[in-house]
Amino acid sequence: MNKELISTAIPNHTCVLIGVINKMQNDGLANEYLEELAFLAETYSLKTIKTFTQKLERPDKATFIGKGKLSEIKNFAIENKVDVIIFDDELSPSQQRNLEKELGKKILDRTTLILEIFEQRAQTAHAKTQVQLAQYQYMLPRLTGMWTHLERQRGGTGTRGGAGEKEIETDRRIVRDKISALKDRLKDIDKQMATQRKNRGELIRVALVGYTNVGKSTIMNLLSKSNVFAENKLFATLDTTVRKVTIENLFFLLSDTVGFIRKLPTELVESFKSTLDEVREADVLIHVVDISHKNFEEHINVVKQTLQDIGAADKPCILVFNKIDAFSYTPKEEDDLTPSTRDNLSLQDIKNTWMKNLNTSCLFVSAQNKENIDEFKKTVYGLVKELHIKRYPYHNLLY
Repeated sequence: MNKELISTAIPNHTCVLIGVINKMQNDGLANEYLEELAFLAETYSLKTIKTFTQKLERPDKATFIGKGKLSEIKNFAIENKVDVIIFDDELSPSQQRNLEKELGKKILDRTTLILEIFEQRAQTAHAKTQVQLAQYQYMLPRLTGMWTHLERQRGGTGTRGGAGEKEIETDRRIVRDKISALKDRLKDIDKQMATQRKNRGELIRVALVGYTNVGKSTIMNLLSKSNVFAENKLFATLDTTVRKVTIENLFFLLSDTVGFIRKLPTELVESFKSTLDEVREADVLIHVVDISHKNFEEHINVVKQTLQDIGAADKPCILVFNKIDAFSYTPKEEDDLTPSTRDNLSLQDIKNTWMKNLNTSCLFVSAQNKENIDEFKKTVYGLVKELHIKRYPYHNLLY
């Protein structure tokens, strides 16, 4: 992100995390959300030193949290020289201004943090343009009189209004112009990418989808024998990578797409439309799940909802539970009569549950250790072959 536009956190500094527990949540769920927020902060090179939670029916309109909790956080931040304070929910422009004034620290909300991470990870001109568009769209309603330097970026030509024009109105117009220019640039890039997709011919298209950091890129490398960047951090992949894959005598295209996440900013969904087109236009989806994550079921629901939102929920899908090598559980003692939780279920228990209740293919693999990969390839081959025969019945003799 242009650092002149939004003053961001400095990597390798400390932060505290703030979460509000409403009537739809409990302490356990709130803590899980804050754990994910801590992972986001770590991805952005911030060290989390403490988390705060407060139970509220609804956030405070002025400061999101109550006065008592605000005072507690302020004292802790001063005593421990905290650099950044991060909220797990999106703050309104007035809430952010009030909090920064009251706490005297840099305030980030979840959306801003994700946008910052996306900017760090963007490598290509396409990804950078998408991120810039999302940032400006998020920034527009948050402009205050501090953005006077934007006028210098615009230049003198074509500037409307006289000396009496309010700075904020000038800034808003400048940002709107930048949004318009970025959208035009993306349209040109989208046309190029649409042409590229058409030029790939009529091969069956398979797209890897899933929550962020579930191992999609590792699976991509296994199937395509390529070297796509894979890292144990959130949003390691922003640009869609497409490879031609061969299993036995069958060719198809495989794409690795950006990972989804809870509360994915709407600005990012909109600006990454062309990237998500790879998912919309795919013939088959491979939904990768991190089975070792204690909250994997919610991750599945987040991905399903995102697919629903982009109009790709009705495609043939293979559900792949990855990272079985990292799976762990705590068996219940024989005299423990309390209901079982996710922590008490063995991998076989989960297999029995999911494989019985799903109408789609369901596999359990370790991409890292290459465990059950042959079965995975066989399943992918069978589904792609079936679709290929329907599309090209005159090719039946090839099989």
